[in-house]
Amino acid sequence: MQQTPESRQTTANLRENLYETDFYAWTQQQANLLRDQQWHQLDLSNLIEEIESLGRQERHELRNRLSILIGHLLKWEYQSKRRSRSWLNTIRIQRLDTSELLEENPSLKPYLQEVLPKAYVKGIALAAGETNLPVKTFPQNCPYLLEEILSDRFYPGEPATNDLME
Repeated sequence: MQQTPESRQTTANLRENLYETDFYAWTQQQANLLRDQQWHQLDLSNLIEEIESLGRQERHELRNRLSILIGHLLKWEYQSKRRSRSWLNTIRIQRLDTSELLEENPSLKPYLQEVLPKAYVKGIALAAGETNLPVKTFPQNCPYLLEEILSDRFYPGEPATNDLME
């Protein structure tokens, strides 16, 4: 069945409306159209936007994990007397999650170096907020190498006590 320009426009309006009113239904519709190779019915502009958004979400996830990890490393170093199993677990989980994210998305590895300064600024905000130490307590630039931050053997300052590490 040949579509007229008017029916194509109506179909496009319905897709656009579905995208705006029921995003989940729109995703299912687009997946079905892709599976059925119904290329001409795809909502390309929104589909492209959503695929690009997925990539940005992965980068955002990596930046957030790195920020939390750095914040806890700063807390670990600058408030060694208050170290807790909770801090240790947060450091471990963030390292594991970061590693997993990079395994699933190896093309994000070069982004780590690019995002480190932003993650460090957020890490300082986290550490200062949770320790009540002034922001100026922390170095202006990240004192840790990326390899250290991601290493499960690196804990800045004095090593953890055995009761925390076990």
